[in-house]
Amino acid sequence: MLTSARVSAWRATGTTSGGGTGGAGTAGKPAAPGGTTARAAVAVEFALTGGVLFVLVTAVRWVMVSPLSRALPEPHLQLAAVAVIVGVALAWALSSSWGRQSGGHLNPAVTLALWVTGAFPGRRVLPYVAAQLAGSVAGTGLARLVWGPVVGARMDYAAVRPAPALSAAALFTAEAAATAAILAVALLLMSRPAWACWIPLALPAATAVVIVTLGTLTGGSANPARQFGPALWAHQSVHWSHLWVYLVAPLAGAALSALVTRYRTYRLRHSPRSGPARLHGRRSETGRCADGSIC
Repeated sequence: MLTSARVSAWRATGTTSGGGTGGAGTAGKPAAPGGTTARAAVAVEFALTGGVLFVLVTAVRWVMVSPLSRALPEPHLQLAAVAVIVGVALAWALSSSWGRQSGGHLNPAVTLALWVTGAFPGRRVLPYVAAQLAGSVAGTGLARLVWGPVVGARMDYAAVRPAPALSAAALFTAEAAATAAILAVALLLMSRPAWACWIPLALPAATAVVIVTLGTLTGGSANPARQFGPALWAHQSVHWSHLWVYLVAPLAGAALSALVTRYRTYRLRHSPRSGPARLHGRRSETGRCADGSIC
């Protein structure tokens, strides 16, 4: 995930001198959004991803396999409850001061997409992804420490698995498409400064829709970090056999969504009807800016 309109901030702070919206960074250390050093931003990604995974594992344990599950006997109702809880946790993480410091990716697919679109420096991709995966393991482990071992076959520390009849190709396609859709929402909102304030609400909502829609088919992961930690703690071959799909498919979907965005941006900038100057808000012959908005 990502918080509101951090693209310009990341571009501005791509050097050690800082700048942009966050001011100068510490001498010799790259500044992240809000003046946070790159190392601190990585630590925030670790903490927020771990916190969301802790909430996820807790929600699955108490909603789906505890005596409380009798109040929601239908699987779709249980998935909806988990989706709401996870959505609220994501919304809090994205809108919190910590989320604003790191950009609130919490998902390697988001980090990859922002890099592909040129909104995130390549040298920070691997540290962010490593922090997100490590946070997933830590958050799941913390849930085990607090709540104890698994209490039922459906629990597995919230690790997901595909439906028995679902092929690997169908699983890959579904997870890639779900991630591409989530990133399409993110990139669309980021393209308009006036819309960016909706990101902390729109992305959790999109994630919740994916959980409810694909929960009984693929598990509705759409995030390599969401499956990585739970699969490691589950210690079951059924999770390991499909782990590569849950890791690679979201990255493929994110890359596709980002490439489409880059292509669309390129077409807008090189449209014969809208010269380069009109991209900065000058009125065209049709009365609209090059991006389609009314000038």
